Amino acid sequence: MIAFETIILQFAENGDKTGWTYIQVPAHLAAELKPGHKRSFRVKGMLDGLAIAGVALLPQGEGNFIMPVNAQMRKGIRKGEGAMLQVQLQEDKDFKIEVPDDLAECLEYEPEAGEYFYGLTPSHRGYFVKWIDSAKTQPIRDKRIALTVNALMNRWDYGQMIRASRKE
Repeated sequence: MIAFETIILQFAENGDKTGWTYIQVPAHLAAELKPGHKRSFRVKGMLDGLAIAGVALLPQGEGNFIMPVNAQMRKGIRKGEGAMLQVQLQEDKDFKIEVPDDLAECLEYEPEAGEYFYGLTPSHRGYFVKWIDSAKTQPIRDKRIALTVNALMNRWDYGQMIRASRKE
């Protein structure tokens, strides 16, 4: 586990990350968590005493990482951009994406889509699963599952699927 103090930052203009609130995890600390690792991975720990789990550290280059601090986390710590934050982190080896039964059943009927889906990183599978699970009605859920399976058949990632569905 690593422990450090940092400042909460916010992106101004940075592509799809515009407006994100985040903290930086310097290369030397990230190397203590997962030596030699340059790709995104999940962590758990504490932010000012607030327990977190399954949060992604995203590579920023040269071994440095950032960790998004979402609205729920900011509400829990009662802090925002510019505030000092006590951080304790360790790799979250228990993080798993649970595939909903209805999606899993559809992926069995379309093995190519299933093969592509299960070949994605857990965080990328999570984008699809969270989107499906956030549907408020069954018809919307069914439509999202159909869009997901179609996207996977085309070997699209979540972003490509969303952009294509907006064009329709």
